[in-house]
Amino acid sequence: MKDLLNSFSYNSIVILSYFFLSLIILGINYLTHDKLNKYLFSNYVSAPWNPLTYFRLFSHSLGHENFEHLMNNFVYILLVGPMIEEKYGSINLLIMILITSLVCSLINIIFVRNRILGSSGITFMLIVLSSAVNLVNGKIPITLILILLFHVIEEVIKAFRKNDHISHISHIVGACCGIIFSFYFK
Repeated sequence: MKDLLNSFSYNSIVILSYFFLSLIILGINYLTHDKLNKYLFSNYVSAPWNPLTYFRLFSHSLGHENFEHLMNNFVYILLVGPMIEEKYGSINLLIMILITSLVCSLINIIFVRNRILGSSGITFMLIVLSSAVNLVNGKIPITLILILLFHVIEEVIKAFRKNDHISHISHIVGACCGIIFSFYFK
């Protein structure tokens, strides 16, 4: 048994911790019949004197509606996240996740005013960052342009056309954060 456990590597501390924490929160949320998400892991307009308001600016990216929602986001996060963490470092990645969560929250509160939860903004930030990994000598990789064309433009169109209870604005904000981080950290 010890040899089996030694065969595994916790190879991406931020990404794996993010996944397991989100999974635990989802499990507890099921047990509380969505009360945990409602009070701690969703962001929405609330009183500025409530200390939870400030916690939720960041914590919404840990909460998910259901297992399908969690897996739809984390398939991409687990795929590209370790590469990003290796390139930029764990601390920088954690800072990027926190900033993206904050910006998604603020944009949502100011312009959209819906309840949001989930890691979609982080997912899009990581997707854009992964396609910009090879940004060198001021040359823009064609993969970055294709990702922007396929994912971001589609989200812009959906944001104005669909009323599907998906925060398309978080996807767009996450992608924009990914672009900014890619140029900042290049």
